[in-house]
Amino acid sequence: MSDYVKILKATENNYDTKTFEFELDAEAKPGQFVMVWCPGMEEIPMSLSSTGKIKSISVKRIGPDTERLHQLKEGDVIGVRGPYGNGYDLTPGREYLIIGGGIGTASIMPAVEATGADTIIGARSERDIVLRDRAEKAAKNVWYSTDDGSFGFHGNAVQLMKEKYAEKKYDCVVACGPEVMLYFLYKACQELGVECQLSLERHMKCGAGVCGCCVMDGQRVCKDGPVFTSAQIAEMKDFGVQKRDECGRVVKFRK
Repeated sequence: MSDYVKILKATENNYDTKTFEFELDAEAKPGQFVMVWCPGMEEIPMSLSSTGKIKSISVKRIGPDTERLHQLKEGDVIGVRGPYGNGYDLTPGREYLIIGGGIGTASIMPAVEATGADTIIGARSERDIVLRDRAEKAAKNVWYSTDDGSFGFHGNAVQLMKEKYAEKKYDCVVACGPEVMLYFLYKACQELGVECQLSLERHMKCGAGVCGCCVMDGQRVCKDGPVFTSAQIAEMKDFGVQKRDECGRVVKFRK
């Protein structure tokens, strides 16, 4: 059953992403997600970009449902179910390198704020970077990579991660972003011998592990994930290779 919450604040992060803040009386961990709904859209999963008493979702406009959310303003009401899923395991005393790619930065931001860990944010260009102000306030160091070289490192987040790991050895890499990025990040972590925790995405209808639409190699991404360890990912055959769309059709990833 959904809680109906009032939007306390709506902030434009850039040209296609907005953050909506609301109060939800439920404990949440960095890396968890909620199911979100309002009239005129399908219920969809959204990572929590804040997990305190005041929670938030950061929404990139990519289709009709996210377009509907972008129409909302302060004072409007949305339905929220959750939080669901397993979050990041942030053991005190360990050295983490936290990486966000694109809108995946929303998922990792609560982990950055909880740990103050070194952080990499990757984007297509400078105009696509989100939540930069929060990252720079919370993290020990923040480094940026852009595909077009318009800001920070000219290249992708995985290339930048390799450079930073050569300068300082980390105990674990925590990341969320496009699966192609995560696939090559996982391979890089294997080569370097460092653990990783990756937040994966699959089509979710219920969010609670009932419908089975998001099953991936026997794991329910909504219930058993969305955060998986490198040991779990090592057993996955679909990771970085293929997923299923809302109709159950297999979609191949491009590498």
